[in-house]
Amino acid sequence: MPQPPALSPAARQRALEKAAQARRTRAELKEKLKVGSVSLREVLDLASTDEVVGKTKVLAVLESLPGVGKVKARRLMEEIHIADSRRLRGLGQQQRADLLARFG
Repeated sequence: MPQPPALSPAARQRALEKAAQARRTRAELKEKLKVGSVSLREVLDLASTDEVVGKTKVLAVLESLPGVGKVKARRLMEEIHIADSRRLRGLGQQQRADLLARFG
């Protein structure tokens, strides 16, 4: 198994801080979705410009929507033919349109 690249302590610290900031940003985004202060359309638009939002999994975003749980989110993804591992930035035009038709 290949080993991760060797990093200097300073580079490792910067990488850890960047990862922690990305987790905080994703958590804030999911909380905003949960309380309804941001819409799915806004999140999808933001995904094209914001790297952290673009790398967020579609499943996590759907589960954060009000009234959508784990089972409903997975069922919806199967209906629209979105893989469990798909990220927001990787959605196709038709997949985006189908999601917005349901939640837009």
